Amino acid sequence: MLISGIQKFTILDYPEKTACVVFTPGCNFRCGYCHNPEFVLPEKIQAIRSSFIPEETFFHFLEERVGFLEGVVISGGEPTMQGDLLDFIRRIRARGFLVKLDTNGNNPERLKQIMDEGLLDYVAMDVKISLAAYLGLVGPRAKTQALQQSIALLMQSSVPYEFRSTLIKEIHSEEILENMAQLIAGAACLFLQSFRPGHTLDESFSAYHAFSGKEMERIQALFERTVAKVVIR
Repeated sequence: MLISGIQKFTILDYPEKTACVVFTPGCNFRCGYCHNPEFVLPEKIQAIRSSFIPEETFFHFLEERVGFLEGVVISGGEPTMQGDLLDFIRRIRARGFLVKLDTNGNNPERLKQIMDEGLLDYVAMDVKISLAAYLGLVGPRAKTQALQQSIALLMQSSVPYEFRSTLIKEIHSEEILENMAQLIAGAACLFLQSFRPGHTLDESFSAYHAFSGKEMERIQALFERTVAKVVIR
């Protein structure tokens, strides 16, 4: 398992749990607003490869946190690209930790495989934009049918989950927001995240803008028509 970084403690990334975050390198999307380009772009990954954390070092760290941390968040990049992800999760759970997976939803077959084995305690899936606009925002590797399959898989599963969307004023029009609300109609939970300009994969996004607090509240109300719980994060 390739580990490009570790956040040793968080109370934000796994709802109501104390956790650490493991970051994996590589992603099949190219979201211009991504704040982790060093875990996405091949040339940046190569530049930090010497600082990757050995798997055994991580598990030594984890064993020292037994009784202190409740869970492990596996994030990225896109973790489902890692061929040994299932074995990695098995080893975490064998030590008594809960596992939350962050995913872009582009690999429903791998997601289903992990869920069918009962290895996940929580899943967070990004819903970035309307299906029709996905490729324009994240690049040509997005598979809209696969995204729909992942959404349905989570909504039909007993595993706790959340969808999450980062909203950008120049990108998320009223029509797109309406389409997104229909895409996840009937979902249990959606977290809305306001775009933060700064360190992004595509430097041009530094000129883009977040919605105001009032605008986010209006968007929250829009999604509450179709989603049971909508929270501004």
